[in-house]
Amino acid sequence: MNLDEVNQRMQKVLEVLKVDLSTVRTGRATPSLVENVVINAYGGSAKMRVMELATISTSDSQTILITPFDQSIIGEINKGIMEANIGLTPVIDGQNIRISIPLLSEERRQQLVQLVNQKLEGAKIQVRQVRHEGMTDVKKDEEISEDEVARLEKEIQRLTDDTISQIDALGKKKEEELMQV
Repeated sequence: MNLDEVNQRMQKVLEVLKVDLSTVRTGRATPSLVENVVINAYGGSAKMRVMELATISTSDSQTILITPFDQSIIGEINKGIMEANIGLTPVIDGQNIRISIPLLSEERRQQLVQLVNQKLEGAKIQVRQVRHEGMTDVKKDEEISEDEVARLEKEIQRLTDDTISQIDALGKKKEEELMQV
């Protein structure tokens, strides 16, 4: 495994974490709260995500608006969001589905901060695993000198430190969002 591969794998962990953190509710309406919910559409003959079935927007900071491309499945989308058990209650409003995002209690905010911290720690563990695999591969390669091994290990450690600090920054930003009233 070369440095580029180590870097790419660490960046992949960051990308997955960003998507994962975007699903944590902050009391503010964002399309990412519902866009990946899987719906049994067309009488259960197709499993599709909400973003594949409708336009998702926010009409204000507390309301998500879902406009299905095909009005015949509006009830199935509504039912799918209810069954997803994500703590949101959709309401059919003519041609649209409206979801009002309730304000978070202080206790719920603390629970979500703990959840974010668990996700951050999971990402850090994955980054450390990539570092470990990279270091092992460098040591196994008999074609490179001891000096080159030392240089590569330092470079892998630098990539690891950079990625961990990016993870911490993402966590700090998400925690600030959660604690905002």
